[in-house]
Amino acid sequence: MAFALTLGGVAFVLAIIWASPFVRTLRLLRIGKRIRIEGPQSHFSKLGTPTMGGSLILATVLVVTVIANVVEIVRQREIAEGIVIPLAIMLAFGVLGAVDDWSGIRGKRKEEAEGLYVRTKFIWQGLIATAAAALLHWRLGLRGVAIPTIPVQLNMGLLYVPAAVFIIVGSSNAVNITDGLDGLAGLLLVAAFGAYGVISAMQDQMYLARFCFIVVGACFAFLWFNAHPAQVFMGDTGSLALGATLGVVALLSGQWLLLAIVAVVPVVELISVVMQVGYFKLTGGKRIFKMAPLHHHFEMTGWSETQVVQRFAIVGFIAAMLGIALAMA
Repeated sequence: MAFALTLGGVAFVLAIIWASPFVRTLRLLRIGKRIRIEGPQSHFSKLGTPTMGGSLILATVLVVTVIANVVEIVRQREIAEGIVIPLAIMLAFGVLGAVDDWSGIRGKRKEEAEGLYVRTKFIWQGLIATAAAALLHWRLGLRGVAIPTIPVQLNMGLLYVPAAVFIIVGSSNAVNITDGLDGLAGLLLVAAFGAYGVISAMQDQMYLARFCFIVVGACFAFLWFNAHPAQVFMGDTGSLALGATLGVVALLSGQWLLLAIVAVVPVVELISVVMQVGYFKLTGGKRIFKMAPLHHHFEMTGWSETQVVQRFAIVGFIAAMLGIALAMA
């Protein structure tokens, strides 16, 4: 555990070192955020802020994880695959997110501040998640789910594969939707990965615990520059990748039922969008919330951006603590 926490510190220091030149490079290349017209008016001050900052997190996690686990990767196949699979999924979703970000900056839909079409993005998410689920099930032999207070995992058989696809795609989109305010997604990811780091350590999955705390350290470094007013945004490059990776980590731990609690804020944010869109279509234009996702609703009711982020983060950290407690039950 001490080594895992130390790796988190190393990831933080490394990311901090190359963050400033990275942000300057994004500014020089004019890789800046575009703001949707229908969004809150206060967000127009963010126009042009560098995006795709999530690549800083992904690069740090990749480098530190490989160096820290090089012996296990070479000598122990099971542990090696448990390390390589989440890294591969993180990079695959990161590439998809980068394409989405780039399409919104330089692509055909840049005037609408839109990236890839939702259907196109969803299809690619499904394909990558299916490949991940297949590897987890047939390569690593995962097919169970832990239920709090029950000592034996429930064997799901082949149902594990569609369940895993749902978890990965759902987690990816939940974090992506949550990434709309300075510091919000980063803080919630710190809480969630920190919780699964502790859970993994309790289950003697130290390779997974190390990975989680490396992500935590890299996210903290990103938050140094993403705190309000943000100097850089995570973008879909980071949110899609880290959300999917969180789902994979939950699946590797076997405690993926707890993901709905550990990541309760992103889950609720995703549900708010589904409810808003569904109700809008059913009623011919009526809305449940002033604006979806939920963080924008609270902004529209008068909460400041900082208030929303701090209050949502408090809920996220309490939820993460509850998730750890249930895993111990």
